[in-house]
Amino acid sequence: MDYIKEYERWLSFAGLDERNKAELISIHGNDEEIFSRFYASLNFGTAGLRGLMGAGTNRMNIYTVRQASYGFGKYLCTLGEEAKNRGVVIAFDSRNNGVRFAENAALALCKLGVRVFVFDSLRPTPELSFAIRELHAVAGINITASHNPKEYNGYKAYFEDGAQIAGEQADIILGYMKDTDPLTVELADKEAAVQAGLYTIIGDKIDDAYIKCVLGEQLYLGDISEEAKNVSIVYSPFHGAGYKIVPRVLEAIGANVTVQPDQAVPDGDFPTLKSPNPEEREGLSMSIELAEKIGSDLVIATDPDADRCAVAVIMPDGTVELLSGNQIGVLLCDFIAQNLRSNGRLPQNAAVISTIVSTLMIKKVCADNNIKYFEVLTGFKYIGEMIAEFEKTGDYTFLLGFEESFGYLKGTYARDKDSVVAAMLITQMAMFYKNKHMNLKQAMDELYKKYGWFAEKTVSFSISGAQPMEQVGRIMKSLRDSNDSDVAGTDIICLRDYKLRQIRNFCTGEITQTTLPVSDVLYYELDNGCSVVVRPSGTEPKVKLYVLTVGDNKFECNDRINKYLEFFSEKLK
Repeated sequence: MDYIKEYERWLSFAGLDERNKAELISIHGNDEEIFSRFYASLNFGTAGLRGLMGAGTNRMNIYTVRQASYGFGKYLCTLGEEAKNRGVVIAFDSRNNGVRFAENAALALCKLGVRVFVFDSLRPTPELSFAIRELHAVAGINITASHNPKEYNGYKAYFEDGAQIAGEQADIILGYMKDTDPLTVELADKEAAVQAGLYTIIGDKIDDAYIKCVLGEQLYLGDISEEAKNVSIVYSPFHGAGYKIVPRVLEAIGANVTVQPDQAVPDGDFPTLKSPNPEEREGLSMSIELAEKIGSDLVIATDPDADRCAVAVIMPDGTVELLSGNQIGVLLCDFIAQNLRSNGRLPQNAAVISTIVSTLMIKKVCADNNIKYFEVLTGFKYIGEMIAEFEKTGDYTFLLGFEESFGYLKGTYARDKDSVVAAMLITQMAMFYKNKHMNLKQAMDELYKKYGWFAEKTVSFSISGAQPMEQVGRIMKSLRDSNDSDVAGTDIICLRDYKLRQIRNFCTGEITQTTLPVSDVLYYELDNGCSVVVRPSGTEPKVKLYVLTVGDNKFECNDRINKYLEFFSEKLK
């Protein structure tokens, strides 16, 4: 793409809206900025679109949203009139331009004769997944950039099962997008679309149905003390979509909930946060301060689109312990398994699904509870696909799905991670352990005593430069071309290359085929039981490093983490 010509074409386009035109005028003569915005188009894949908001082909704006929606709509049109009439559910979170992007997506679809159901205000991502299934829609769109900084927005595409679209579907949609000029995509007239029954607003009825399903996943705790039932929670929605629904659910199960007031109002500028990412301690600091002040048991926070859930435990001595995503997943798995077994409700064919970058500890917990464990690639859509396979074959009963990045799901009403059901189960778990005079950190320590010590760390390496995504590709190629037989002195016994679909056994030299889909991931299995995974981000110029360790104690685990991080840090620059 000739980026200067494309910049000039956008600038001279007669139909360009004033906001985007003013922005383009402001960067006139700034070659570096023009290149950044126009050297390529935003990449559309199974995760949809995600990028900085602004004018240009490589930015999130009404034109790139229209282009994606046109491509999605053209694909849906190939499925026939029934699919078009079943329609597309559209949601958005609190991010700036969310309403604007959602309406542009809706009207681009209506122009193609595709029916749309648009939420009346911001909603959690899992509720969108639920609504697609509840309304028997053919697809869904969510305008969100999840936990990315405020400058970002995104476009997630879902199919009729409530999970994000598959790779083959993304390729077809991308093909339509490439044949489409983002500046000339036509929109339907909104009033006419409403009158024709193509544009429908949805809201409270879907909320009620969704919350009913979430509450249906609560566990029976039996006879516990009133003090335990009244566990005290400080909740923060991070200025996002969980602000109404999460407190409603927690109050329905009897918890004492205080919403962090300064972070309760939806706001795409996230004024109290450096980053709206619940994985980072800084975002929880205001809630922790409030919890300490009023004597709460723990803090629960959800990200702007309310699909991720973080937890901080207030210890008896006043210190604060943040649980990792892996620890929460292990705790939930053990809690659900023990609870169902004690009530005679644990299915003999129970199954837990997690990802190749999640803690190695989950395998031990599942084995000890006679639960089948399944491992999938990173991305909750793969967990959703496996749930669908269970329903089709009847071979297994889905118990829990989780990702180490604070994403959890119990129940089959949705096909995406759900912080609402996670917050409810975490609260029930806190009640259960409070009745035993324990907190969640102490419960986790007991699991370490039972199963051994495990520790994990995830580090993202941001890649800069004029063409950062190309540099990411070069880094991964360099790793594949390497002759390394060890990681910081620890022998590699097996290397899984999911892009080449090969598993190389370093002991025998044998090469076998992986069973998971193609993905640009390298998985190093080490001879001490630890693993290291290298994976590029699907939406940003980053390479993620996951270090999964096991050891005799936490000090040995942490020492191994530091050694492996140092080894790979030199290779990921």
